[in-house]
Amino acid sequence: MIPTTSAPNEGATVNVVPRVLVDATAVPADRGALGRYVDGLIAALHRADADLAVACQRSDEERYAALAPKARVVSGPPAIVHRPARLAWEQTGLPFIAKQVAADVIHAPYYSTPLRPGVPVVVTVHDVTYFAEPEVHNPVKATYIKSATRTAVRRAARLIVPSKATRDEMVRLLRADPTRIDVAYHGVDHEIFHPPGEDERRRVSDRLGLHGHPYIAFLGALEPRKNVPNLIRGWVRAADGLKDAPALVLAGSGGWDDEVDAALADVPHQLRVLRPGYLRWSSLPGFFGGALVVALPSRGEGFGLPVLEAMSCGSAVLTTHRSSLPEVGGEAVAYTEPDAESIGAALSTLIADDARRRALAEAAAARAAEFTWTASAEAHLASYRRAAEQ
Repeated sequence: MIPTTSAPNEGATVNVVPRVLVDATAVPADRGALGRYVDGLIAALHRADADLAVACQRSDEERYAALAPKARVVSGPPAIVHRPARLAWEQTGLPFIAKQVAADVIHAPYYSTPLRPGVPVVVTVHDVTYFAEPEVHNPVKATYIKSATRTAVRRAARLIVPSKATRDEMVRLLRADPTRIDVAYHGVDHEIFHPPGEDERRRVSDRLGLHGHPYIAFLGALEPRKNVPNLIRGWVRAADGLKDAPALVLAGSGGWDDEVDAALADVPHQLRVLRPGYLRWSSLPGFFGGALVVALPSRGEGFGLPVLEAMSCGSAVLTTHRSSLPEVGGEAVAYTEPDAESIGAALSTLIADDARRRALAEAAAARAAEFTWTASAEAHLASYRRAAEQ
């Protein structure tokens, strides 16, 4: 049963807020989950009449001017498209922009922050699996994220996290002060992520070369944390021997997990795996909604935005009962343990049970409707105000 609570965010609506500079310079060119977070938040803050300024990459200047027409949008120098240059610029360039726009608070939405910002800083910490399971992350990235997170815990006026699970892990692993942590669940853009029509599903299926053949969908980086090798092995267990075996479509950016290649090498020749790479946002409703099952058996997430987006598309979703994922999925998704045998058993059950898949799809769309960027923006605004008042 879907919980009947109000929009799932902590913090009351705030009517008067300080001027906030949102640092969007870390958003990558392909947007990714960070881009979806920052874009959704900035648009919702603008709709809430927040006193807003945005620092961004030069290529994103028009984008944020369109998302938040009343905001002052300032781009950094061209060199900050490269991470080392951006991190160096962040220490002096971002405080300069904050002074230029007379910001009362800086929001750093991706871990790192200036050491001498000049005003209170609110930092979003998306994920602490870098501390809980460092072995499932790229070592270089993990070193950077862990250092930035420790600095944020020491120096930030407020910390924003996307789930209660992440808050609790920060307190347990980093001894962060829970009174300085604000939970603000992500929203989902329901105009982009919606139950697709038959034409949308067919276009994506044809583009993938499946032409109506059933498939299991995955979206994400091919990295250890996403548990792709066990998904591949579990799918083989479920699909091998079926008369009309569903293909497995692994969409998203390439990762660094050699075990993925090893698992793929063991796939029986009669089964079909597709790796289409990056999919445009406009294709995702058809991709998610056209799948028999969207399988996202991650070993841990700070939130789980692809799970929510697939739910919003009315998909039957299979994920794990780990970290934040039950906060997102509630009773509207199917759960599995992350080992290959459990994934295979769960997929077998869902593939064989049309009624169960339909029930999950209906429940998922209803559950996803509870997560809005409007509610998320309200929680962020409350955090900004607390920071300014400290």
